[in-house]
Amino acid sequence: MPATLYSSKISTDGLDVEYEVLPVLEIPVETDPRLSDIKTKLQNLEDVIAKSEAKIEEYNKEIERLTNHADGLDYTVAVASGIITGIIDSVFVGEFSFSEGSKWGEEKVNSFVNKTSKFFGYNGDDPAGAISFLEKKFPIPADKATAFFGGGLQHHLRDFSHHPSLLGLFFSLLTQFTGKAYGTSTSGAFDSTNVSDSGLIGDDLPTKILYGVVFWFFHLVSDMAGSSGTVAMGKLGTGIPGPILSLAKELSALPVFKHGEGSLSQTISKLFNGTLLGDRDPSGKIVNPQKFDLRGELGVLQQLGKQAIPVIINECIVRGFYFVRHLYGEIKEKNIHSFKELERIDWKNVLPVKNRTIVRMLTIATGTFTAFDVIDAAIRSAIKSGGINPAFWANLVLRINFVGVGRFAVALYTDVRMGAEKRGVEQDRRIEYNVLLHSLNAKVFYKQAETWIAAEDAAKAIAELEETSSCALNAYMKELRYIEVDMDSIKGGMPKALERNKGLREELLDCFD
Repeated sequence: MPATLYSSKISTDGLDVEYEVLPVLEIPVETDPRLSDIKTKLQNLEDVIAKSEAKIEEYNKEIERLTNHADGLDYTVAVASGIITGIIDSVFVGEFSFSEGSKWGEEKVNSFVNKTSKFFGYNGDDPAGAISFLEKKFPIPADKATAFFGGGLQHHLRDFSHHPSLLGLFFSLLTQFTGKAYGTSTSGAFDSTNVSDSGLIGDDLPTKILYGVVFWFFHLVSDMAGSSGTVAMGKLGTGIPGPILSLAKELSALPVFKHGEGSLSQTISKLFNGTLLGDRDPSGKIVNPQKFDLRGELGVLQQLGKQAIPVIINECIVRGFYFVRHLYGEIKEKNIHSFKELERIDWKNVLPVKNRTIVRMLTIATGTFTAFDVIDAAIRSAIKSGGINPAFWANLVLRINFVGVGRFAVALYTDVRMGAEKRGVEQDRRIEYNVLLHSLNAKVFYKQAETWIAAEDAAKAIAELEETSSCALNAYMKELRYIEVDMDSIKGGMPKALERNKGLREELLDCFD
């Protein structure tokens, strides 16, 4: 039954009249399945659009970080900083001196050996005595293979257990378990030999670890400054190779490298015993060997540390200027007037790290420093050498600030890498823009489809309304005809009714008053 649209009740002089308004037809409410499907797809599209917009926002931030925003003032400060620190390098740092560094390294090693020996009970002040004390207190079995590995001048290099490295520790422990010492032959190939027990091979695991680790470490301390006999004669004893030379010697023993005359292993041996870098007289005879052992490596680090001072100053000037300038810009832009308001500062825009602008400024500053350094080195080398000749190139190398060159290379690489990253992010952003555009187009199409379906339903509803209205009109006209017939019947029977009911007219008239 159709639902009631309207109902009412009227009471007059004891007469109750109730009536209801009902629709001619009951129109069922139906949901078009196509609209449900469109609604689901539109919701999915909204999620895709939201994700794309979030990705694009992240890409925009990353592109901003990878974009160089340096202006003329930034470049001016970077160039000025490079020139100022170049002058500092020229005046106060000077040329690289391996002999000066080696002397510094020798002093530090001797001091360390003396302190270590006194820690274990040595009471004297004689360096040779300190070395001898540690040699006797912490012997290692590999010393029994000294002759096999080239004697006093070479066994610290060729015997791997005399290397202050992880492999040196490994081979020291391996000796405890195998009774063999490991190193290289004269040609540089990997080799090993049996060592006599002599009470230095542990009987159980704890003792093996004690000899292979603790004794090994403090024995290397005793060998850092050379043998006690050589030092007692006032000579520079054969020390141990540093970590860099140790690694190089260990790698040179691999089968992939050539062994024998002219090999990498032979070059390393010459570097260690001082014949490769040593000073020679006009006849080519070595008059002052320059050994590159642990003391030499420490000396190189000391010299590089001295070269690093102007490089660090250059870095501080550029980064400090960037920080102050951008902090001032943030304070001005956000109208900050108190320390409490500093919390509103976006420190990512202020800190001189991880953005293309500071990297470009550092590239300019370090590039200027390196250019100034090379020009200064060339001028001083030409003056010292009397022109461009073989000595000029040797002097040029000693005058160049290698730390500055390295820092410039790092800055240049970082700048180029950031440029490549920016292009990659821009490509990703273009792809994401295409995804967003296609999603928005799909949304428009679905909205259009929804509109057409609604229009189709509206046309259908209008047609049904016309049909319903026509039915209602026909029913209404039919009822009017029935009423007309009834009225004619009433009109025809009225005289007889009035005649039979004398007071009927007055009663009817009273009803309408």
